[in-house]
Amino acid sequence: MLYSLDSLNCGDMDKATLHPSGRDPQEWQALLEQFLSHGSEEGLLELETNITSDPVTYCCHGLNKPVKELAELEANFSSVIIPELPVNSSAYARHLSEDILNQVVPVSSPTFVGHMTSALPQHLPAMGKILTALNQNVVKLETSHILTALERQVLGMMHKLVYNCDETFYNQWLHNGDYALATFCSGGTLANLTAMWACRNQLLPADGDFAGLAREGLARGLIHYGYSGLAILVSELGHYSLKKTVDVLGLGQDSLIKIETDRNGRICTSALLAKLQELRQRNIRPMAIVGIAGTTETGSIDPLNALADIAEQEQCHFHIDAAWGGASLLSERHRHLFAGIERADSVTIDAHKQMYVPMGTGMVLFRQPSLASAISQHANYIVRKGSKDLGRHTLEGSRCAMSLMLHSNFHLLGRRGFAQLIDASIEKAQQFAVLIRQQEDFELISEPELCLLTYRYVPPKVLQALHVASEPDRQKLYDELNALNQHIQTMQWSAGQSFVSRTTLQPTQWDRQPTTVLRVVLANPLTTMEILEEMLKEQRQLAQKSPHWHTLQALAH
Repeated sequence: MLYSLDSLNCGDMDKATLHPSGRDPQEWQALLEQFLSHGSEEGLLELETNITSDPVTYCCHGLNKPVKELAELEANFSSVIIPELPVNSSAYARHLSEDILNQVVPVSSPTFVGHMTSALPQHLPAMGKILTALNQNVVKLETSHILTALERQVLGMMHKLVYNCDETFYNQWLHNGDYALATFCSGGTLANLTAMWACRNQLLPADGDFAGLAREGLARGLIHYGYSGLAILVSELGHYSLKKTVDVLGLGQDSLIKIETDRNGRICTSALLAKLQELRQRNIRPMAIVGIAGTTETGSIDPLNALADIAEQEQCHFHIDAAWGGASLLSERHRHLFAGIERADSVTIDAHKQMYVPMGTGMVLFRQPSLASAISQHANYIVRKGSKDLGRHTLEGSRCAMSLMLHSNFHLLGRRGFAQLIDASIEKAQQFAVLIRQQEDFELISEPELCLLTYRYVPPKVLQALHVASEPDRQKLYDELNALNQHIQTMQWSAGQSFVSRTTLQPTQWDRQPTTVLRVVLANPLTTMEILEEMLKEQRQLAQKSPHWHTLQALAH
């Protein structure tokens, strides 16, 4: 039923109700209209229509003007005084359009290929409006109801994608309120933390006079089980969220053990085995081995079956961080890259990376539904024992129903549609790698396994000099090359027409020397090879205008 002020009898309320504490009745009436009327926000509605009807075009309208310096923007947002009275909605819409939205990062643009954000399917802005208007909170059945059932269904679809259990399994566990096949969270960071939280609690359960780690804490648990410490092992390209994880879980950052990678960015299993033997000698229990299915910097995929074998041998938890690569399981052409993922005890996947939903849609999947019981929480007023409240098994409390976004994509794009998008993105990355190799002044650093790759600008004479220079001169060349590529990335971002990100790698082909590289993510289906060719031309022009370029030319002689 739709309500109006008249149907709510607001006009017949006495003054004590209509304007509390003696407030102006007209002011109170205007305030109520903010909740019930559709006539007071015409400027915002027009702005919303312009953006949501064609977000890619809207985001691209400012590409030809430089990005304002952060200091200038901060100066415009320095007042900390909350406005005393409401401003006219049309005036606010102008302020929003002219002073704020004109400077948002155009992540939907096909020329902005530096990060995970991409153009979204056209139905999602409408879904976003629906979610905002309904304002559901899926922590509790009383504030979500049918969306609790829908979220469990979507998580079951993802569980089936990874583990491919039979129909009997899902009939038993999908809607069982005491267990969880998976949980939604805001992103890969909380997904990894949730997985390791469950792993830690399960590793040190109640035993004899010990009531369990969740009750008595980590120190008491280590004493009871006789361990000198716990460790999580991951490749040196592991996501920084794992540093947060060991910190939050009380393990200490030294308990995150980084293992070297090979030329292709994959964990060295021989180095992993050697480190596990060393930990045994120090009486440190390996809590988990983390495999990466798509590293953040390069998209590399660890040898998952080999890691699963090692985890079974060590009798420790095997977690896979597939935040980047997990979506590619939807592609039959590339699913083989993830052989062994079904053996993981838990898997992280971010739907906002290449499942084309808005930011804030991470998941952690559990091979065994009972694992979620290790982190189950209850409260008398909410998430009660025996309830089907989703908040019983999540680190976060209140959450919006982002599962509806993924649900809509599953139905409106279909598995075949996802597969085509993923296949096209990986093919585009491979084509871009070929294009880079054809340039005499660019060097491909990492070969693409997924839709990510890294490269850098290197003048030909400098590349030759690197192979013959003395160690002190070679170091000067390295430093200037790093400064040059950092300059290219910064200036391209500032120009506002296109964008790549950058990171620092230690490539084996350059003796593991810290190397600043340019990084692209080619998930946006609107990005063309012509755009990428123009992007390289712009980077070349920026390089040759840089003072570092002239310094390198002098050093190369």
